[in-house]
Amino acid sequence: MANIEETVEGEEETPKKKSKKPMIIGLILALGLGGGGFYAVYSGMIFGTADPHEAVDAEHGEAPTELPPIAFVPLDPLVISLGGASNPRHLRFRAELEVEPAYQDDVTELVPRVLDVLNSYLRAVELRDLENSSALVNLRAQMLRRIQLVTGEGRVRDLLIMEFVLN
Repeated sequence: MANIEETVEGEEETPKKKSKKPMIIGLILALGLGGGGFYAVYSGMIFGTADPHEAVDAEHGEAPTELPPIAFVPLDPLVISLGGASNPRHLRFRAELEVEPAYQDDVTELVPRVLDVLNSYLRAVELRDLENSSALVNLRAQMLRRIQLVTGEGRVRDLLIMEFVLN
């Protein structure tokens, strides 16, 4: 006898379902490789420090190195009038100089010249420049350069602005 397929009226042939096996294998591989990559980076095998002992010392909280010797020379506060007669405004400015300890006395003797340079520079600055959000960074760099010219190279490390108020 011959095999004859009989279909009943109203019944449709159902298509075979696709296997979920490749998707499950892909998911397992992705999780495994992701976990392995995380462990490799976390343990320092990839992108780690050159010396494995450095990472151990950082974890145990090794004592920080000593700070270099520094000294500070305070500057007298300045009040500078800005703007025209129609809109008078004032700038209150106070700062300290970070200097090498060996040159502290030399810089202290030059404070009047430093104040003169700062006063002259701040009076020349436009009011709109002071109202800019990044003005303090630019002003500080300009003032430090002028102070270093007055005191000599290598004596003043930094200008620390303690008060900068525009009224």
